[in-house]
Amino acid sequence: MQAREAEPPGFAAIDWSKPWFAPFAERGKRWQQAALTSYQALLAEMNADAGELRQSTGRGQRLAFIAQDDLPPGAAYEAHIAATGCVPTRHNLHDFFNASMWFAFPRIKAALNARQSAAIDALGVGSSRGGVRDMLTLFDENALLFACADAALGAALRGFDWHTLLVARRDAWGAGCEVRCFGHALMEKLVAPFKACTGHAWIVDVPAGYFEWDAMKREAFLDESVAAALLGTDALTSRMFAPLPVLGIPGWWPDNESSVFYDDTSVFRAGRRAR
Repeated sequence: MQAREAEPPGFAAIDWSKPWFAPFAERGKRWQQAALTSYQALLAEMNADAGELRQSTGRGQRLAFIAQDDLPPGAAYEAHIAATGCVPTRHNLHDFFNASMWFAFPRIKAALNARQSAAIDALGVGSSRGGVRDMLTLFDENALLFACADAALGAALRGFDWHTLLVARRDAWGAGCEVRCFGHALMEKLVAPFKACTGHAWIVDVPAGYFEWDAMKREAFLDESVAAALLGTDALTSRMFAPLPVLGIPGWWPDNESSVFYDDTSVFRAGRRAR
């Protein structure tokens, strides 16, 4: 008899004490309770926040959340958001975290939507997204924001120099660099974390004083800086990212207190740049 596959984790499994979720916990806990009540309760909670904060999408339309079934047949997801401000949202973790990023990093989300919808206008939906839309989708789904005030740490990340970044310079985390999760598919995976779970890090140069700012000011700086880069860079490619295994981030997983954790070359790979 074939074994039954395990059910995917649901809303109750979100642990807001985890460092990757903690920055979003205040709103997230409210939404979680709504999601556990019903689909309609979740949409109502999201729209109440959208109405209060007056968020907008890539073309300045007022942000709102609608049921997935309300997306008109044949309409492209990103183009619909740009034209109407309405984000089709399913009652699942993937779309829950997607919606949460519209509040945590509204400028980045609006920039992604603006670039995606512009590409659709220019080239149509097509059978494939093309390089720019692929990059934007990868960012939206799997990005980590790596805030860095020390160029040597950014170089170590790009060079797959895990020992420097995560062991020898461990004391620099929180003082010279830090990470914020952004990709909603990545956050969905981190509800049930595993060692090989890897994000695509987007390096953000920050001033040294950044690490003395409060969380709200840091997030606003990241939001503005990254959005400006996404809108101001013509040649967006996936090579702009650097892979970063999430559970290797100092302070994010108990097992990485031992340097032996990083000896697993199936996760902490040498990488083509290092070779």
